[in-house]
Amino acid sequence: MSYQQYGISPQLVERIKLKMKNRVLKERVKQQIEGVTKADLQNKAKVRQLVKSTSAILNERLTPAQEEQLTAFVLAQKIDPSNTFHLIKLWGMFR
Repeated sequence: MSYQQYGISPQLVERIKLKMKNRVLKERVKQQIEGVTKADLQNKAKVRQLVKSTSAILNERLTPAQEEQLTAFVLAQKIDPSNTFHLIKLWGMFR
């Protein structure tokens, strides 16, 4: 599944990828998601909160529609952070 199918613009993804190359921002995002479980990533409220807080760390202003698109995308991926295959799949999606 492509993020574009959820209405997420490639420009937004490119801006975020560029910002994530900044070591300080990357570490802050890592700290934000440390300890997140599969159950957390299937909880719409928790995912929405993670999207909002991560966008604040990256100084990326998201519209309510963009927040909803990102939340729907994350929920649809059924990510298990303890499953290496899932993490590799996500990494490949945003290379």
